[in-house]
Amino acid sequence: MLNGRRILLIIGGGIAAYKSLQLIRELQKQGAMVTPVMTTGASEFVTPLSVAALSKSKVFTDLFDLNDESEMGHIELSRSADLIIVAPATANLMAKMALGIASDLPSTLLLATDTPILIAPAMNVRMWEHSATQNNFKTLINNGVHFVGPDEGDMACGEFGFGRMSEPDVIVNSASNILINGPLKGKHVIITSGPTHEPIDPVRYIANRSSGNQGSAIANALVALGARVTFITGPSSLETPENCKVIKVETAIEMLDAVKTHIPCDIAIFSAAVSDWRVESLNRNKIKKKQSSDILKINFIENPDILKTISKMKSNRPELVIGFAAETNNLIENAIEKRIRKGCDWILLNDVSLGSDIMGGIENHITLISSDETQEWPRMSKTAVAKKLAQKIVDYSK
Repeated sequence: MLNGRRILLIIGGGIAAYKSLQLIRELQKQGAMVTPVMTTGASEFVTPLSVAALSKSKVFTDLFDLNDESEMGHIELSRSADLIIVAPATANLMAKMALGIASDLPSTLLLATDTPILIAPAMNVRMWEHSATQNNFKTLINNGVHFVGPDEGDMACGEFGFGRMSEPDVIVNSASNILINGPLKGKHVIITSGPTHEPIDPVRYIANRSSGNQGSAIANALVALGARVTFITGPSSLETPENCKVIKVETAIEMLDAVKTHIPCDIAIFSAAVSDWRVESLNRNKIKKKQSSDILKINFIENPDILKTISKMKSNRPELVIGFAAETNNLIENAIEKRIRKGCDWILLNDVSLGSDIMGGIENHITLISSDETQEWPRMSKTAVAKKLAQKIVDYSK
C-alpha cells in the first residue's frame, strides 16, 4: 500500500511514544521509507538510538544542526516527504500547529510544509476535552490536517476516556487512505448515521429500528475513494467504519451540534433516522408504574430538523446535501415534497413499510430524486447501495 512512499514521522513527548517503534515497523512492512524526528520530550520515553535502529535512518532532533541547516535542511525535510505523521501528537504540539508557533525542529517542520499531515493525538482525557484543545482541533481540521483518533480507553494516568493514541495498524491504514489518489481526494464529507435516543427518564427512551448499517457502508465507500469522512453516529451496535473521524452522539440536538461543529464540508449525507420528537420535560427520576388505572401522559415537542437546517444555511452550506426519506405510503410524492421542503439537493427514498425489512436489515431499495431526475435503483445490499451512491457523487464532482 505504501511502496516507495516517504513518511516523515514526528514523535511527540508522551507515554504513547513507545508505540512509535511499532508504527515504524508497520510502515516499513507496507514498503514505506521512514525518516524520524523527535521532540525533546520524546527522548524521555524512547531513545533516539532505538528509533534510529528500527527506522534505519538518522533521527533528527535539533533545529540548529549546522550540517543540515547549511542546506536549509528543515525546509527539505518538511517538503520531500509524501506524508507527515505526528504520533503521538501532544496537546502542546497541536497548540503550536494551530497558532503557527515554530519554536523547535518539529514545529518548524510542520509550519514550513505543504505536505499532507496526519495527526494521532495522545493525551489525558481532560486535556483532550479542554476547550483550548478542542478549539485547536477545529482550527487544524479547517486547515486541512487529517486526524486519526484519539481512541477511548484506560490511560496510563489511571483515568478513562478519549485520549489514547490509535494503534499503529490503524494509523497506517489512515496514512494509506490519505495517499490514495482517489477521485474524492481532498473532499470532506459529513455523514450522519444510526438512530437517535431521546430520553424519557433515566432508564427509558424513544428510538427507532435503524441499525446504522447504511450510513457505515456509505462511509466505507467514500473513504475508499479518498474522501475525508466525519462520521456522526447515534447509538449503534455496529463497529464504526475505519479511517473516519467518528463522533458518537445520543440525541437529535447533540447530532445537530456535532454537524455544525464540523462544517465546513464539501458534502453532507444525512442517513441517520433522527427522532422527530423529544420529551418536553425530562423526568430526572424513573417514572413509577401506577397501581391505579390512570394512563401515563407524556408531552412531546419537535426536535430540530437537521437536514433542513443545513440545507438552508446562508453561509458555509455544503456543495452537495443528501437526505434520506423513509416512507411507508405515497412514496414518490412524499419524497419529492420532502426534498423541496427541506431544501436538499438529493433525496434517497426507501420504502420502510411493514414487511419491507429495509430498516434494520441488510438490503435497501433506493429511488434517487433530484431536481433533474427520479432514478429507481434495484433492490440490493446496503454495501452495493453505498458504492453506487459513491460513484454518483464522483460523477457529480467532476
